[in-house]
Amino acid sequence: MKRYLVFALVGPFVGGFLLLLTTTYQSGYWAQTNLGEVGKLFAVFFKSLQYSYLFGFLPSLMLGAVDDILVHVRRIGPVLRMLLVGVFAFILASLTYSSRGPDSGAVQLILYGLVGFVPAVISSWLVHKYVEEPLPAAARS
Repeated sequence: MKRYLVFALVGPFVGGFLLLLTTTYQSGYWAQTNLGEVGKLFAVFFKSLQYSYLFGFLPSLMLGAVDDILVHVRRIGPVLRMLLVGVFAFILASLTYSSRGPDSGAVQLILYGLVGFVPAVISSWLVHKYVEEPLPAAARS
């Protein structure tokens, strides 16, 4: 249960911030910015945080379920599990977001894929580091 709580708390927060950074980069916002503009970015982030949790809650829980399934596979270690969950999140996020808008290409695919990859890997690492993991089931003979 703690695994899902970590994914539900960390995923939408980090993913929402990365999604905001990606969309502002795609719009050309970072071409000429100063410290005041960065302050506006954080203000927008905290104002839109409720929507990040609203729309990121279920995808984060689904990635937590994938992580939970992979914990029970004996041959998959923690680092490989983090990478597998991250790659799965990368694919899902890039398919969800990268086909939107007038410009599409490798940069957009990678940026929106990282919106899913980074929160999934961070959440999986936090679970590995701070939550007790069950021992894999013994093989039946």
